[in-house]
Amino acid sequence: MAASSSDGSSERDIELDTAALRVLAHPLRLNVLTLLRERGPSTATRVAEELGINPGAASYHLRRLASGGLIVDEPGRGTGRERWWKSVRRQSIHDPGAAPAEQREAGRAYTQAVAVAAADRLRRAAQEVALLPEEWLEVTAYSDFLLHLTSGDVDRMRTEIFEVISRYRHGQSEAPEGSAPVVLQVQAFPVPGTALPPAGEA
Repeated sequence: MAASSSDGSSERDIELDTAALRVLAHPLRLNVLTLLRERGPSTATRVAEELGINPGAASYHLRRLASGGLIVDEPGRGTGRERWWKSVRRQSIHDPGAAPAEQREAGRAYTQAVAVAAADRLRRAAQEVALLPEEWLEVTAYSDFLLHLTSGDVDRMRTEIFEVISRYRHGQSEAPEGSAPVVLQVQAFPVPGTALPPAGEA
């Protein structure tokens, strides 16, 4: 399952349709959406400053997200020259195994974008390791494991991991005192070059 950001209960999740998958098949657009989900409503100018991009590019990506029904105007904020945007839901969900055939191509592009965006977030986190307070450094984990599994094994393990994560999901209003937003990346994929079909086959 490819997912971006998380919070609260399942009614805050959105199952992505084909149109939304196509809108989100862009790593930078995923980063813009994630920023709104993590930090709350924002403007194109603020998004541009946070992500280090051109304000015009930020505005374009915000409009594309709005066209896909993923973000909306924040009521009561902004002026004629400045719009405030907020995310409609707290988490996007796409399960390639359960997706209808007409979503396969869009779902593949989305999954690739999620992987690229996750790599970018990991890179940014790595730059802050030297600055982390000891209490957070001691519980931070950057691990990978080499396992020999069938696709069925991976599916079962993924389900079990997501069940554990669900026990720790809190909405921002229910978060315990002293908590901070924590990103938990779950990535499971064949070692590059080991599971591709033979040349000429698809």
